[in-house]
Amino acid sequence: MRGPFQARKNEKNRWLVDYTIWTMNPETLSRFDKLPRAYALWLKESMAAEGFPAAAWWEKAPPIRFERDWRGEQADPQRETEVRLLWNERTLYLRFFALYRELHVFQDARADGWRDELWERDVAEAFLQPDASDPRVYKELEVSPNGFWIDLNIAHGGKKEMGSGLRRRVLQDAAARTWIAELAVPMRSLTPAFDPKRSWRANFFRVEGKAEPRFYSAWSPTMTPAPNFHVPEAFGHLEFRAAE
Repeated sequence: MRGPFQARKNEKNRWLVDYTIWTMNPETLSRFDKLPRAYALWLKESMAAEGFPAAAWWEKAPPIRFERDWRGEQADPQRETEVRLLWNERTLYLRFFALYRELHVFQDARADGWRDELWERDVAEAFLQPDASDPRVYKELEVSPNGFWIDLNIAHGGKKEMGSGLRRRVLQDAAARTWIAELAVPMRSLTPAFDPKRSWRANFFRVEGKAEPRFYSAWSPTMTPAPNFHVPEAFGHLEFRAAE
């Protein structure tokens, strides 16, 4: 782990400098007065095949959709992303439905599919912050169109593998130019004491492209001059709902 992360030290330091300067600008911070809200629906039924929710339950979960870049500009409907969330006391389930123009993926990964620097190719991402008492501590989950994944604990600019034990399944449809990824993330890897009455902070992202200019899109825009997803002030709210 130390080698790949050392290779990205300069970029990480740049993120930290940009983050510090940007968050000290009150004019920029005022843009986050009205943050978006997402809802995870309680899953009260047993799992379908492969231990994932049945399609009917995904359809019940309230969707969030985004197609604009990280600044909330440059909409591209052909790269729209839809996210749905389900939960029970043991697991948080996430489903990404992604439209794409082209696919760019790594061909190599660890035996279990974990791939460092996965963000250098196409990914869907979830940043989750169950406890916002320290805004610079949160979780980063990513999945690629070919099923590779990464899970990271982020703390004050540092990155460390979570060891979450998440499961995933991915489906591509080349004719429709879509890919779907479902994640099953153990709650214990996200928070030591899950309380559905407490909302989390969260944000969701997509990256498409192998070389710049790439398409960086965000559910809650981060508004930074250059693409940067590591902006906790921009995280929206995630609430946990019971089934109706």
